[in-house]
Amino acid sequence: MLIPSLLVFSLLFVSSFASVQDFCVADLKQSDTPSGFPCKDPKKVTEADFVYSGIGKAGNTTNLIKAAVTPAFTAQFPGVNGLGISIARLDLAVGGVIPMHTHPGASELLVVIEGTICAGFISSANTVYFKTLNKGDIMVFPQGLLHFQLNSGKSSAQAFVSFGSAVPGLQITDFALFANELPTELVAATTFLDVAQIKKLKGVLGGSN
Repeated sequence: MLIPSLLVFSLLFVSSFASVQDFCVADLKQSDTPSGFPCKDPKKVTEADFVYSGIGKAGNTTNLIKAAVTPAFTAQFPGVNGLGISIARLDLAVGGVIPMHTHPGASELLVVIEGTICAGFISSANTVYFKTLNKGDIMVFPQGLLHFQLNSGKSSAQAFVSFGSAVPGLQITDFALFANELPTELVAATTFLDVAQIKKLKGVLGGSN
């Protein structure tokens, strides 16, 4: 039959081009592109390009959100370039929070290593899914959806988060609204927040106008 034959041919065609080379270690000396960094000369690739120790230590949580994210994305770990994966370490002091944010380029998988974390996301239908996670629990956050993590315990918390992209991207909602030059009047008109509150938040997060 014609349709099954075309389907088989299409699958064979796609799979034959699925991986035209074993890896593409990022050459960070060159400019990034929409499809990732250019490949490092394979003759100069060593085992060190596939190993990264940067997430072995806790991040500094002495900041406004009492949290630290230590990434192992392409810029830090060139070996993941082009592989569609990456990882980061999440440290949350007591009361620490990763505010509402999105990763436009990837879905996220979180596994709790220590402590208790309340985590959740909001679907495009504005349905909220959240759960208190304990050591060993895993939660997934679909690509592009608003989500958060909050230390809901009485001690520090730690987690590792993996992504379906070497460059997942990040936009934090609070920073997008209050940490830039977007005029207060526009923020008020589009969020229904009080002008005084907006100016207060801009002052805290470094915004203006």
